[in-house]
Amino acid sequence: MRCNARRPGQRGASLWIFLPLIAFVALAILLASGLGRDPELLPSALAGKPVPDFSLPSLVSERTLSNQDLTGRWQLLNVWATWCPTCHIEHPYLLELAARGVPIVGLNYKDEDSAARDYLAELGNPFTEVIVDKDGQLGLDLGVYGAPETFLINPQGEIVLRQVGDMNERVWQEKFAPVLEKASQQNAETVP
Repeated sequence: MRCNARRPGQRGASLWIFLPLIAFVALAILLASGLGRDPELLPSALAGKPVPDFSLPSLVSERTLSNQDLTGRWQLLNVWATWCPTCHIEHPYLLELAARGVPIVGLNYKDEDSAARDYLAELGNPFTEVIVDKDGQLGLDLGVYGAPETFLINPQGEIVLRQVGDMNERVWQEKFAPVLEKASQQNAETVP
């Protein structure tokens, strides 16, 4: 005669068989939820707020720069570094924007001053000014994940847009140009 009684712990042991399947399904759901998201869409917590206060040296002049230097006109704040491969890729486009009259302030992020000066001397300087952020504190205050990142700053010194990754013609036309066009239609403030 066969006994149908279960041994203690037998039920729990059978659940362990399904654990890998449950883990696989959970991981698949997690990964699938991120597939439809644009990795460039990292909204800035500072959107609509002023650029954080700072007082840092200039790379290209003897000046000390502050957040007040990011007021008075529409301009870009571009976070870059010589150690950043994507910054090398985006650099020709920054030169093109500067040639079109778009003011760009550079934020040299966690870099060596001499390497940054050599980089600009060799590749050209698209920046109206370059802020030295050697320890990365301003980048941290801005919520920077890494270089390159570009912020659109309005004449009041407020962050309007943030681009994570390289600046290129597609990004300019899709994200930045519409904001600047709308701003130029609304008022007569200097819009590049």
